Order: sequence, then C-alpha cells, then structure tokens
Amino acid sequence: MSQMHGSVPPERFLPYLTAPAIEALPDKENTVIVLPIGAIEQHGPHLPICTDTAIATEVTAQALAKLDPAIPAYALPPVWCGKSNEHARFSGTVILRAETLMALLRDIGASVYRMGFRKLALVNGHGGQPQVLEIVARDLREEYPDFCIFPVFSWAVPNCSNDFLSAQEREHGLHAGRAETSLMMALTPDAVHPELAVGEYPPDSGWLLTPEGGFRFAWLAHDLSRSGVIGNPDGATREEGEQVLASLVDGWVQALTEIHHFRMPLERES
Repeated sequence: MSQMHGSVPPERFLPYLTAPAIEALPDKENTVIVLPIGAIEQHGPHLPICTDTAIATEVTAQALAKLDPAIPAYALPPVWCGKSNEHARFSGTVILRAETLMALLRDIGASVYRMGFRKLALVNGHGGQPQVLEIVARDLREEYPDFCIFPVFSWAVPNCSNDFLSAQEREHGLHAGRAETSLMMALTPDAVHPELAVGEYPPDSGWLLTPEGGFRFAWLAHDLSRSGVIGNPDGATREEGEQVLASLVDGWVQALTEIHHFRMPLERES
C-alpha cells in the first residue's frame, strides 16, 4: 500500500477502509474524525510554505498513534490550502477565498455526517482562518442537530512552547517566529534554513488598536512586515522543537479523548 497516510497509523486512516467496513463500524456516534486544515503560504525566508499544513497534519498524526486503541478515531487527508490572502504580496502563497473554503469544509462535514459519524475535529494550523472554521462549525451544527464539530487551532491544546519564548515573542510572535521555527526543525529539518532567518516585529504604535487582541484592526502581512516574518526565530533549535512537539502531541491525545467522551451540556443533564 502506498504511503498516503504519512505518519498516521494506517489502521486510523479513514481512506484505507472500504465502504462496507465504514458502514459496519461500531459506536460511530462517538468515533472522532480528524480533519487537519492548513495553508500553503510564505513563512519568511527560512521556513517552507507547507508549515501550517505540516504542523496540523503531523501533530494530529502522532497523537492518533499515541491515543488509547480503545478510543475510535480516524484521520482524513489534510485540506492543504486555506484562506491566506493576507500573504498575497509574498511568493509561495496559494489562496482560497473564504467562501471557497467554507463550501469545501461544509461539503466535507456533510459527507462525514452522511457516513454516520457525529464528531468532527477541524484541526486548524493557520492563524488567518479560525473565523471561517467557526462559521462552518456553527452552520453544520444548526443543519445537523446531533452533529458535534470542534474547530480548534492546532496550538490551542496544552503545550510547552511559551516556556521558551520571551514576553515580546509571546505577545507579538504571530508568524514564522521561534515556536514555529523550532517545531519545523523537528518535523522537516531539511526544509528549514536557519541561516536565512530574520526577526521582525511590527512597530509599536502606542495605540489601543493592535493587530491582534481585543481591539484590533484588519491587517495584511505586508502592513506589518517587510520580510514576511512577524516575530523572531532567534534561538530556535531542533531539540526545543522536539520538546514542543511532544507536548503538543500529548495535548492532542487529551483533546481527542475528551472529544470522544463529549456530550452537549444539556444532553449530560438529561
């Protein structure tokens, strides 16, 4: 069999099952279907354009390998491109319009539901599209009242990345900074070019309005950075990335376990 599954254990890769095998699966209502969603976009001069897709795909793959075999969970192939128009002025960016991504994810979600599954984790690796996934998740929830959808950022689970970051990097390291660089050194070391790395933070305006946070303005990458980097990769190492990766994997093992056992709040009371 070809290596279509990548790092996902083959027994947890949904496309390897036959249609009759999927129809015969037990407890499909609590089986977790994992859909990694990434992007193909510039990540400065030192990281590959697959960074967001690689992180979402690999972290969940390794989590599925570590997950209790008694918990039913399967991965779909990743959605490898996304809404990346904030990086349009930089080379290496493939852009889906918001409506295109929404339609794609709605159709995938409806297909998962039609197979009989009732729990879908949308694991997003790209910071420019969480709102799109949240809209899709809520629309699917409204259309299919017994469907539970979880639009979660790949970095949102408990992990140790902040242990290595300065206060400035924790606050302003939005793109291709130290955490992503260390992690990619662990995942795709041959595709990372630390000798080309640069650090660049947006100028401090002193205003209440900020690129991210509670009172924000709409921005494109070239509004904040000449290099495409919004952060500082200085200090990143493969060893650090291995620690971050291990913690993310453990976090996703916990998350997938909780999704398997999840019930809507009022359902738990009934």
